Amino acid sequence: MAGTSRPVTALDPVARMPAVASRHLRLDTLIRLRWLAISGQSLAVAGVHFGLGFTLPFGWCFAVIAVSAWLNIALRIRFPLSHRLREGAATALLAFDIVQLAALLYLTGGLQNPFSILFLAPVMISATALPPQRTLLLGMLVVGFATALTTLHLPLPWAGEPRPVLPPAYQLGNWTALVLGLAFTGAYARRVAKEARDLSDALTATELVLAREQHLSQLDGLAAAAAHELGTPLATIALVARELSRLAPAEGEMAEDIALLREQVERCRGILGKLNSLQDDDGSPLDQLSLRLLIEEAAGPQRPFGVPFEIVMQGEKPEPICRRNPGMIYGLGNIVDNAVDFAGTSVTIAASWDEAHVTLSIADDGPGFPAEVLMRAGEPYLSHSPGEGRAGGGLGLGLFIAKTLLERSGAMLEFSNRPSPATGAVIRISWLRAVFEADSREAGAYQALS
Repeated sequence: MAGTSRPVTALDPVARMPAVASRHLRLDTLIRLRWLAISGQSLAVAGVHFGLGFTLPFGWCFAVIAVSAWLNIALRIRFPLSHRLREGAATALLAFDIVQLAALLYLTGGLQNPFSILFLAPVMISATALPPQRTLLLGMLVVGFATALTTLHLPLPWAGEPRPVLPPAYQLGNWTALVLGLAFTGAYARRVAKEARDLSDALTATELVLAREQHLSQLDGLAAAAAHELGTPLATIALVARELSRLAPAEGEMAEDIALLREQVERCRGILGKLNSLQDDDGSPLDQLSLRLLIEEAAGPQRPFGVPFEIVMQGEKPEPICRRNPGMIYGLGNIVDNAVDFAGTSVTIAASWDEAHVTLSIADDGPGFPAEVLMRAGEPYLSHSPGEGRAGGGLGLGLFIAKTLLERSGAMLEFSNRPSPATGAVIRISWLRAVFEADSREAGAYQALS
């Protein structure tokens, strides 16, 4: 049940544009990091030359560092602080940092220099913000420079003679450690950043769904407010119509028009009375749903898709009754939708209740949840190879939104597979009966206190 066909389970393309743009690196971030690197490089070169008294091409080293400083100043003058870099520009700036560090290492001993570990920094930054292809390109650039620096470099800075020469096996070990470090830190940083972005996108999609639900709930208040505002002018119209009917002739076209006017005034009063009743505490009878009607309303749209499903009701009367909740209906419908998508031949919806709890169990006879997906069911953007169980081709965002909406109504969800030899997935949804039958406002307060 990791995927869904409902359109709101994926972010609308227009809504995604700000989210995608916000992932671009801010130029100010790279500039600040480069100033930090410039400060560290300057201190290291000055400390080795003046503090330790080691011989090194001091002027050339500071010339290389100055190039980075000049680039930072030029970028700061040319672009505003809030400027966000496109992928190509960000890749070019990170590639420059790699080249600048390689030039500095060439002047100070190549891969023998312990500061060669700083090659990891640009690749790690790329892994958190740029596509994998860009990160791979930068990683290959680092590997190329690291390979060249094992043999092409000036002597390692040292005081006096002879200068130490590290054996080839040790340099090979340094090179291997650097390459493995690139692979590990790049993959790790990308994984962490991807999970954060996925969660952010999922929460954005959930906010869109909840915003639509809130707009629907606000219509009642707007209708009542409109009815209240229209009440006074309508009363004035009714008064004038009554006076006109008293002064006008008893028969004729004017009398008929006045009668029609009074009839329409009464009709408007009836409509406004209905609008006012939307805010009554008792609500309309249509706002009340029995458990069976709730299931039918959520699952009904899936009946035409050819997979039969059975509704089983178990419990003593009276049957639980809840107030109509669009979020609850959408969440249940989304889960039934996914069950129908993955079912082999049938879907079973079992409802049970007692004095304390209300429980729904939605089961299908499809492939079920793979073990690795079952451990993370309900998380957004689960990825899985197509054709491998329930996550094939899906992102998990639909199930995440359904889970969020149902938990907002006070429900608890459990994910499992049917016991062998049967196959298929089971999602169990349970409420405290007091929460299920309460008004949405009371349910929220009850959940907050429990």
